[in-house]
Amino acid sequence: MADLRTNCAGIKSPNPFWLASAPPANSGGQIMRAFDAGWGGAVWKTLGTPIQNVSSRFGGLSYGGVRGVGFNNIELITDRPLEVNFREIYEVKKRFPDHAVVASLMVETEEEWRDIIMRSVDAGADGLELNFGCPHGMCERGMGSAVGQEPTVNERITSWAKRYSPVPVLVKLTPNVSDILPHGLAAQRGGADGVSLINTIKSIIGVDIERMVPVPRVEGLSTNGGYCGAAVKPIALHMLASLARSREFQLPISGIGGVSDWRDAVEFILLGSSSVQVCTAVMLKGYRIVEDMIEGLSDYMDRQGFKTVDEMVGRAVPQYSEWGNLNLNYETVAKISADKCIGCQLCVTACHDGAHQCIHPQEGSRVPRVDEAECVGCNLCQIVCPVEGCITMEEVPNGFSPATWNEHLSEGAALRPKKGAH
Repeated sequence: MADLRTNCAGIKSPNPFWLASAPPANSGGQIMRAFDAGWGGAVWKTLGTPIQNVSSRFGGLSYGGVRGVGFNNIELITDRPLEVNFREIYEVKKRFPDHAVVASLMVETEEEWRDIIMRSVDAGADGLELNFGCPHGMCERGMGSAVGQEPTVNERITSWAKRYSPVPVLVKLTPNVSDILPHGLAAQRGGADGVSLINTIKSIIGVDIERMVPVPRVEGLSTNGGYCGAAVKPIALHMLASLARSREFQLPISGIGGVSDWRDAVEFILLGSSSVQVCTAVMLKGYRIVEDMIEGLSDYMDRQGFKTVDEMVGRAVPQYSEWGNLNLNYETVAKISADKCIGCQLCVTACHDGAHQCIHPQEGSRVPRVDEAECVGCNLCQIVCPVEGCITMEEVPNGFSPATWNEHLSEGAALRPKKGAH
């Protein structure tokens, strides 16, 4: 049976599933219930000078009848006294000594960082996560993403934390930048033991069109918040992979952003995460989702022959390349299963209006016809098809040797003829 124990930047846990720093990790009672359910670690809701939060705080995005595909929050850091938080950290560690408890921190001056780090360590925290990512409220006060967007400030505060912390330090990076690599490298120069990413994305999730106020609404006003949930996973995976593939960047990574089930977690691990943090899915469905995550990851590892999580970390990274290195002579076409097709014609509409006009209705048959000579293998028909496995993309041997755009430009490599344009 697979061994799910992990060591992320020196922070050990019985499995790679951690609660992210957010409302599900707001108190000791919550975290103990989460550990009872099976979570391997938790990053405590960010500690700093306690503030008063607002009401309302959350906004949700629904799509295609699915609620909570995207999520927005304007809640800030802890609103509970620090001494209460530290006492509860101590109580959690006393009851769960083998689980990872990481203190998320956000303050301003070096003296404040020194004080809160020492208090976190004294309470028993296994590691620290420096919150350089909060995209609302705190950044207007010079903290959160205001730090994360400035590599020199990131590096300086990270070096303060490393100066005073005897436990591992993770830097939580903001996605509100054009290129994540300089910010990861700044954390590395500052001495960080690892990074976590992504934090939430600046956003307005919607507008109440009757009141004409963005949501969530606080009396008659609103503000931008942090976007998270399943919808942000592609952005998180891109930023994760950008760091993991860099030869300069050498730190462990805790992956965050849209993890909803074990498959999502596997994707993060394969692209370089050695632990995976979850927030929105827990807020929508509760702590017990970790049971399926543990079972799914364990079954996947057994099926693939992985004995430890470490063997999985980064296995997909070498396959992440530049566009110019892709084989332009690789060719696929769509194949429609007559047995599975229900005749909805969604593929016909999508292909004619949004792609390459190569799928056509057939008179007397519910099954559309694919004009393979015109099909470019774009995958749109497969994406819109409501029946799993009905449309497959199959490789077409065409006799052309592999050729990339870079090779074509530099060496004149032969490219297969383009298909007809419309």
